Amino acid sequence: MERTKIQVLYDASNAVFSQKELPSFKQLQWLKSILDVLEAVDVGIDEFSLHRPSIKGLICGQAVSEITYIHIHECDSFSIGVFCFPAGVTFPLHDHPGMTVLSKILYGSLYIKAYDWVKVDKSSCRINGVAGAVVDGMFNAPCEPSILFPRSGGNIHSLTALTPCAILDVLSPPYSEEMGRPSTYFSDFPIPSLPGYAILEEKDMPQDLVVAGAPYLGPPVDEATMLA
Repeated sequence: MERTKIQVLYDASNAVFSQKELPSFKQLQWLKSILDVLEAVDVGIDEFSLHRPSIKGLICGQAVSEITYIHIHECDSFSIGVFCFPAGVTFPLHDHPGMTVLSKILYGSLYIKAYDWVKVDKSSCRINGVAGAVVDGMFNAPCEPSILFPRSGGNIHSLTALTPCAILDVLSPPYSEEMGRPSTYFSDFPIPSLPGYAILEEKDMPQDLVVAGAPYLGPPVDEATMLA
């Protein structure tokens, strides 16, 4: 029986991120190629329908009215999930501490601004420092999946939905307050004398940031399978 695309992604992520060694460049490129072929319907989203619920029994991407997270899988090693956005909303500047993150825009258009630290001060109770811009532009699906790393690739980013859109994320390891991997939010202040650089200052989670949850309606993921 042929595996679903999401099952293939789960099996590959499990093989790569559950090993003791850090993933190799070749392994991450392999995962990226698997992520690249996934579409919204493969994770239970009808990206075109204006009806709610979708007549196909899927989540209607065009009818999402707030930032919505669809949980697919999480373990100590990695998580898989989808963020759906209505047009016009922004997920504020935040980091991914010690994580490798693979992302695929499933549909729609996003404006992404991303930084990496140049010099960071963690001596006080709040993180601040100088960061260099890595990404500052618009991305339209279909486009190549991205990979960000703990110290490169745009680990600190903000996302603004220009149209209804969705992003499929694989995070390794997942966020965890207990393991010292909280999500930290930042304000950025461009440095006029250094184009492309900014001061980042930690701030509290914005009070107007609301992330709703939605059920996963895609093909079931068998977490007991082994990669063939």
